[in-house]
Amino acid sequence: MRKDGKRVFVVHEHHARQLHYDFRLEMAGVLKSWAVPKGPSMNPSERRLAVMVDDHPLAYADFEGIIPPGHYGAGTVIVWDSGTYQLIETDDPVRAVERGKLVFDLKGNILRGRFTLLQIKGKDQKNWLLIKTGDAYSHKRWTLKQVLTQEKKARLQQRRPPDKPHRCQELGLPMK
Repeated sequence: MRKDGKRVFVVHEHHARQLHYDFRLEMAGVLKSWAVPKGPSMNPSERRLAVMVDDHPLAYADFEGIIPPGHYGAGTVIVWDSGTYQLIETDDPVRAVERGKLVFDLKGNILRGRFTLLQIKGKDQKNWLLIKTGDAYSHKRWTLKQVLTQEKKARLQQRRPPDKPHRCQELGLPMK
């Protein structure tokens, strides 16, 4: 956490088996992460599915590269947006995740203003909704634009991300 009380957020554009966006919030020394299949939206009428995935180390915040085939997350990863966030209803993000609701303000290059992550109740507790609040930054006709171009991809190198081994590797199981 920065001295001003704001924490880092990052959104990775991840060209894996299927294009998705990894939404990550710094908390408790890690990046708590959600895969957002359709990507975040600045349109308050669009609720985006956000599936909670494994935490990532803070060093992953600025990772860009091509994860080699056979490794967890194989594919091209580029930072789509990044900046800071500040919680609104609490100052404890871990507790907010446990309660199933985070309300926060983002200050990024693309994403700005208030958002809510809301856990969908049911048998699969990994499903959440990422919702933009109607505010001065919201756009009803907003369209998500990919940032990965052929030129940017040509500059990326194949490398493994700064991550702890995936659970399958820890257990000696083949990775999917």
